[in-house]
Amino acid sequence: MKRVNTFEVVPQTENDKECILRLLDASASLWNELTYERRQNYFGDGDVWDTSEYRGQYNGVVGSATVQQVTRKNSEAWRSFFALKEKGEYANPPSYWGNEEDGRELRTYIRNNQYTIQWGKRSRLKIPVGQELKDEYGLGYHERLRLEVRGNPKWDGKQGRLELEYDEVSDTFRAFQPVTVPDSRLDSPLASHEAALDVGANNLVACSTTTGNQYLFDGRELFGRFRETTDEIARLQSRLQEERYSSKRIRRLYRQRTKRRDHAQNALVRDLVERLYDEGVATVYVGDLTDVLETHWSVRVNEKTHNFWAFKNFIHRLACVCEQYGISLEAESEAWTSQTCPECGDHEETVRHEDSLTCPCGFEGHADLTASETFLQENSDCKIRSMARPVRFEWDDHDWSGKPHPHESPKEVRTNPQVASVGR
Repeated sequence: MKRVNTFEVVPQTENDKECILRLLDASASLWNELTYERRQNYFGDGDVWDTSEYRGQYNGVVGSATVQQVTRKNSEAWRSFFALKEKGEYANPPSYWGNEEDGRELRTYIRNNQYTIQWGKRSRLKIPVGQELKDEYGLGYHERLRLEVRGNPKWDGKQGRLELEYDEVSDTFRAFQPVTVPDSRLDSPLASHEAALDVGANNLVACSTTTGNQYLFDGRELFGRFRETTDEIARLQSRLQEERYSSKRIRRLYRQRTKRRDHAQNALVRDLVERLYDEGVATVYVGDLTDVLETHWSVRVNEKTHNFWAFKNFIHRLACVCEQYGISLEAESEAWTSQTCPECGDHEETVRHEDSLTCPCGFEGHADLTASETFLQENSDCKIRSMARPVRFEWDDHDWSGKPHPHESPKEVRTNPQVASVGR
């Protein structure tokens, strides 16, 4: 199986920082030239694989091996584009990494046998640069650029192609190192319990387990910040000069918005899966939102589920972490689960208002938690214990806070038991 080590890279001097920025900028320029030629060929009914030779133009700055890796990565992006088109899915051709005037996305790729990482008290990363940069920044003919590494590797295995990027928002260089880890490193479930997830719009995830535990991850504050950034992007776009579609500030806001969401999403998945693993959950059921959106579609829900929460990305991340813990992830239809009364089974007379679900039979409960429990009952063959009082988690920009007593953390609020579970 493949995993990724992520760590921060720190130049030791201003000279080193300038050198690595030149390397990343040249790589972005190479990517843009390849992309431009291939897009011209594609829209002009030409052969996208028939491109000019850029090796000589960039060898002196980035080195021939890195030219090869950026070219291969560009080709992989085009192959993925054509694969999606063959499946009948909507896809856009690979895009540019910004431009020189407004700022490029600074990124490069280093071949697996061209870099070395020494882990320890003073961890170091060594990467190659072109001879022109070596001469300009005082590196010897066979010398490589040495950079400090902050962080520890989570995975140990055969290293793959290194991705190195610069985040101008935080003025930070980051590296992503793919590694191939033996399947024997996978954990095994501690028992054979099951869980079901309801992925929603206001509450990002509602979870019920056969052990009787329920978890609710609130996304309102996150979505509010997402909308604020989106509104600011729209305001800046409205002030652009004619024939301009973006700016350095706008692209920075897009990246900031995406990084904030991805950080919260990754933390949620890790927190949830670790909890389920500790409970002995071996199977997790997750819903396919296609049926739900077709039945209950709205612009607001669609924006939250797909644009804000990036449902496909969430499921992919969930699958990766579940695999790590040996937990099986199964996708099933969850149509009508958020409208179905768990007491009488009716879904036509029930009324959902915000987070509550009520039924003429007398049932009243939390809609998303009820949906996850109903979803679990529909798919699980295990005996489901009575549900305990659920816990509500909120994001504080670092962790999903949820502790036993509300007074210990202002971010944790227990769901009102009269709303969460009535008549169980």
